[in-house]
Amino acid sequence: MANETKANVEKKRKSMRRKRRVKTLRLIFALVVLCLIGSAIIFVGYGIYSAGSRVYNEFAEMYQGYNDRKTARLGATDPKFDGYTNILILGVDDSERQEADTVLVLSFSNDTGKSRIISIPRDTWIVMRGNSSRIGAIYGWGGANRMVKEVSRLLGVSIHQYIIIDMATFAELIDTLGGLDIYVEENMDYDDEAAGLSIHIGQGYQHLSGEEVQKYLRYRGEKLGDVGRVQRQQKFIKALYAKVLQLDTIPKLPAIADIFRNRMETSAEIFDSAHLANVLRRMSSDPPTTLMLPGSENSDGAWVVNQAELEMRIRELFPLQDIIPKSVEGDADSETIGDN
Repeated sequence: MANETKANVEKKRKSMRRKRRVKTLRLIFALVVLCLIGSAIIFVGYGIYSAGSRVYNEFAEMYQGYNDRKTARLGATDPKFDGYTNILILGVDDSERQEADTVLVLSFSNDTGKSRIISIPRDTWIVMRGNSSRIGAIYGWGGANRMVKEVSRLLGVSIHQYIIIDMATFAELIDTLGGLDIYVEENMDYDDEAAGLSIHIGQGYQHLSGEEVQKYLRYRGEKLGDVGRVQRQQKFIKALYAKVLQLDTIPKLPAIADIFRNRMETSAEIFDSAHLANVLRRMSSDPPTTLMLPGSENSDGAWVVNQAELEMRIRELFPLQDIIPKSVEGDADSETIGDN
């Protein structure tokens, strides 16, 4: 009996020792698992932190590079135009010299989205240091940066971005919008074999294709010459502005964006584009205020600016100018986007 009792006690002791070993092994296993999980969390967390830091550093470096390029091209800016986004638009011809056939400044108020357009005749006479030229010809030898400098100096207005569009791209853009309805003020009949230009558009309300709009804008009648061309440019821009605001334009926006991205030259980078998109989102439904560069045509056919009237009209278009002290207006020769 005693032996049996002793055997039972020993059996229980062995069972308890086995259970303790199992518990110990389980504890060790649990600790190992916890360590592995903890290590994994730390590793993944470090990986996420490292990836996040790398992305942040790359983004910061990209943004710093953008700021450096922007600072390099802007030079001395005029703070009285901080409330506006001013864009120089150049319509470039397809001649060998590649001159700017259309010169416009499109300005948006950043707060209200209201727009203003300043039309500059291509034959406007520009006097530069030791040189003089018709403004449309400057693009052929000086490029976009030189055009920006001279237009900014001429108007006394900071130019923030530029867009350059050639004739084929312009026609494609109008066709993508579905053409434009414009009242043609006179019969337009003009042929120039050397330039490969043939214009025949009847007077009255017309639905014009991209190519026809291009011809409508290029036509230079005997009555008003360049003045008539600028007037037609302004009429066209108002018609285009109204067209863009129509609901049926919305489905066409991806195709329009593709043209802007792949077919046009612009100074705007991704950060500028985000700002422009924000401004355009608030674009006013009111038609743009238009101004033709005041002046008169001389005997050589050049457009000579009336400087006093121009300064008065610029103050009307940009009223904030009146409350900015003269001390911060900057030098008239200062650049807004660097010279070539």
